[in-house]
Amino acid sequence: MNRARIVELDKLHVWHPYTAMSRYVAETDPLVIVRAEGSRLFDADGRSYFDANSSWYCAALGHRHPRLVAALCEQAETLCHVALAGVTHEPAARLAAELAARAPGRLPHVFFSDDGSTAVEAALKLAAQYWAQNGRPARRRFVALEGAFHGETLGATMLGGIELFRRAFGGLVGDCLRAPTDAGGYERTFAVLSELVAAHVDEIAAVVLEPVVQGAGGMRIYDPGLLRAAREITAQHDIFLVLDEVFTGYGRTGPMWAAEHAGVEPDLVCVGKGFTSGLLPMAATLASRRIFEGFLGDPSRAFMHGHTFTGNPLGARVALEVLAVFRDERVIELARPKAERIAACFARLGALPGVAGSRSLGMVGALDLNTRGYLDQAGWHVYEEARRRGAYLRPLGSTVYVTPPVNMPDAELDELLGIVEESVGVVCRRGA
Repeated sequence: MNRARIVELDKLHVWHPYTAMSRYVAETDPLVIVRAEGSRLFDADGRSYFDANSSWYCAALGHRHPRLVAALCEQAETLCHVALAGVTHEPAARLAAELAARAPGRLPHVFFSDDGSTAVEAALKLAAQYWAQNGRPARRRFVALEGAFHGETLGATMLGGIELFRRAFGGLVGDCLRAPTDAGGYERTFAVLSELVAAHVDEIAAVVLEPVVQGAGGMRIYDPGLLRAAREITAQHDIFLVLDEVFTGYGRTGPMWAAEHAGVEPDLVCVGKGFTSGLLPMAATLASRRIFEGFLGDPSRAFMHGHTFTGNPLGARVALEVLAVFRDERVIELARPKAERIAACFARLGALPGVAGSRSLGMVGALDLNTRGYLDQAGWHVYEEARRRGAYLRPLGSTVYVTPPVNMPDAELDELLGIVEESVGVVCRRGA
């Protein structure tokens, strides 16, 4: 099928995520991607583009890593799917054990799901049901930060602090207390969080945080000491701490888990995105022994929740190989100088007239062209400049960022960062 026909069918039938479809149908000339390899996407016109956001942070090891493809093909020869209800299989059992061994803290129990949203949804339901059947049924509320993003199922939407994503569902979602992220800075945000916990201690099931970096809210970075303070206040009041490592895990911020920056041990951890490095949709929620034991006993106490593809053998086998690649290829260690390259680039960009601020941590670099937010078009001007130069650089409104594959070759990373600098420079000189 030629490019024109693909675009025709797309605009007739495909409803794109996070997209104003009237503008898309009328104005957008979309990238038509036909294959991907390593850190590059290849389109129907024969051009290649650096995948600057790892296809929404999933391709942590780049596209089509040969070991992952081989593992997928090998597993497909014997077992593609079986329901994980009263049945088990080697990939799921081995993966759960490996995740428990590598978890940020003592989290020996693993509940599999399909993506980051469903991993968060499972964590919310686990926390609420635990308290409901273990003596604190009034604990049904959650605490999160303004600017947070935790996914798009209804429970995850409840947590979300991006008002644009939440406003249409106000009457449908549950109750969440939010600490503001405003001009007072993150110190004030976490002080308010502590006040909320103390004031509503008998009602709160869990505090849910993106550790150290708020991703879709604009790649906002806060001091790990604040995360430690949140752990201390939740421990003091015996409230669960849920860490959403869907974006921040798998080396994105430097260590394997962003929780390691603060040295904290959460009660529940949600993982996804880099879990299979983009080969298959799969995620997991890691739980403490205490939470697991709170569901034992009478069958009525069981966690009545699941997904058709929970623990899917194909995804589990690939996820196992992802962990093996991280270990064997020293991905975390070798990413450190790459992170320094990103930090240096965004420090330079932060000094440009027209840039309101910049920041970096690990394999994340971000800058703001202004403070007008998600619907602003400034970042899209940079997107167009970068596209012409061979990089896919999807912005968050006025925030331009990179989250490339954690193992991106140094030479390619330098080339990508050069494109980013040149594209931002053009837009700044022109006036965003």
